Amino acid sequence: MAQRYVRVKTSEGQIYYGLLQLNRMVNVLDAPPWLGGQATDLNLETENYQLLSPCAPSKIVAVGKNYGAHAAEMGTPPPKEPLLFLKPPTTITANGNPIYYPKQSQRVDYEGELALVIGDRTKNSTIEEARNKIWGYTIANDVTARDLQKKDGQWTRGKGFDSFCPLGPWIVRELSAGARIQTFLNNSSSPKQSALVTDMIFSPEFIVSYLSQVMTLLPGDVILTGTPKGIGPMNVGDLVRVEIEGIGALENHVIATDN
Repeated sequence: MAQRYVRVKTSEGQIYYGLLQLNRMVNVLDAPPWLGGQATDLNLETENYQLLSPCAPSKIVAVGKNYGAHAAEMGTPPPKEPLLFLKPPTTITANGNPIYYPKQSQRVDYEGELALVIGDRTKNSTIEEARNKIWGYTIANDVTARDLQKKDGQWTRGKGFDSFCPLGPWIVRELSAGARIQTFLNNSSSPKQSALVTDMIFSPEFIVSYLSQVMTLLPGDVILTGTPKGIGPMNVGDLVRVEIEGIGALENHVIATDN
């Protein structure tokens, strides 16, 4: 099994990066792993930590309509260049935490995605250089208030509510080219979304290179690479699970917002 890099909070409130062991013990690192963090003598038992999102990025950059079949279901042709948008870091929530259904929306959708974690400062990178700037891979759900996205004509509000970017549960360094991404609702055995990551229009390294011509990417930044076809609504009480082969599963319940 691939090494799983996590970010945890102890019962005393301290936050660490670490390596998750098969017995769920966490071997604490002395720094984020993409900054050269090394193993320490500190090990945390399961009852002594809470799993957080696996990184705390300065920004989340997302790519829209990066699967041809999804572009078609949205009624648009495939984009000729990556379609970029930002989600604020406050959208991030960890595996197992709730997705809050905002009162302003009548239609909130799941969008399962492969997420990239940047390992080094990246500016004006070639595609070949970009391959080495991707430190690892995790799972994301680009939750979207679809009605607000359409109403506003731009995507900030519809994509930007707190908890609208479940991320995790951990980061792995390698991903098979043939990995499948699937999204399930309420433990159904039939996925709502299912595609190979190779079905992307623009590859991860192309996306990183393209982005780096626009903005400087910093260590720990997250890039969402787009969702396959099959997007659909979630309702209060639903459980949504996004799986990617070689990484694992990201699960979150949908609950009503309390304000």
